[in-house]
Amino acid sequence: MIASADTTSSYDENIKKVDPDWKVVLPRRKRKNCQPKGSRLEQESKQQPWTPPDIEIDQERESKLMQKIDTSIKKLENSKFYDLFLNQIQNPEVFGCFSGVLGSEPNMNMVVYGIGSVESYEDPRLQLSLAILMRKKFGWIGNIEVFDPILSGTETRVLNSLGCSVITVNEEGRRRVSKPTLFFMPHCEAVLYHNLLQANWDVKTVRNLVLFGNSFEAYEHHASVVKDYVALPYTKRILVARSFAKEFRVKADADDQSRAFHESSWHFFWPEHDQELAIV
Repeated sequence: MIASADTTSSYDENIKKVDPDWKVVLPRRKRKNCQPKGSRLEQESKQQPWTPPDIEIDQERESKLMQKIDTSIKKLENSKFYDLFLNQIQNPEVFGCFSGVLGSEPNMNMVVYGIGSVESYEDPRLQLSLAILMRKKFGWIGNIEVFDPILSGTETRVLNSLGCSVITVNEEGRRRVSKPTLFFMPHCEAVLYHNLLQANWDVKTVRNLVLFGNSFEAYEHHASVVKDYVALPYTKRILVARSFAKEFRVKADADDQSRAFHESSWHFFWPEHDQELAIV
């Protein structure tokens, strides 16, 4: 059972016109079909091993990056946003959802997709810092796995030194889980949310997911006002999932640190029967 706590991409032009602050990150090129071809095992067999493009070890560069991350962790830990974030997780309703996903499992591992360059930009460092602080604060958060195809060798080694595991295959978000798993995906491309849902698209398996990422409620809002948005194949699954998801919007307007989590939400998925998963 769950124990109590120890006491960034190109935007769709149409959506920007509706709400300039909303970050719906779309695929970089149009896809004819987002539905899988062949079985899931066939898809997995086509996934290519990944290694960072640079292999040279630069200890001074790694030391500077570690200092940057340490600064971000301290800045976030002392922010008003982080206090609000922790209070929300420990709210009985939200905490109860985490408990419901965990069931009898002692913890849930965390998978971080699309983190971006933690060396080049502060927002990815703040996002990584939040993941690390969550593991530190909550004993029911297990191992942290991280992936972004743009990660450098320096970033990979620093992540490993911070106790994170860097995934060595580009899963494109298509990880099917048999145990409770927290997917940490703020400001990711919509297609990654689609791929994650698609890989776990049955009543039993999708209940293992906890998703921290772009608000599905906001996707639903934009689908209602942007012409043809709802017709995009990867948004259809998000909108269907919205109908049986329990969503809690993160309060991200407290201070400068909150910008890295703008329009982010917690999502828990509770379909009751197969008909709710039907995609028209």
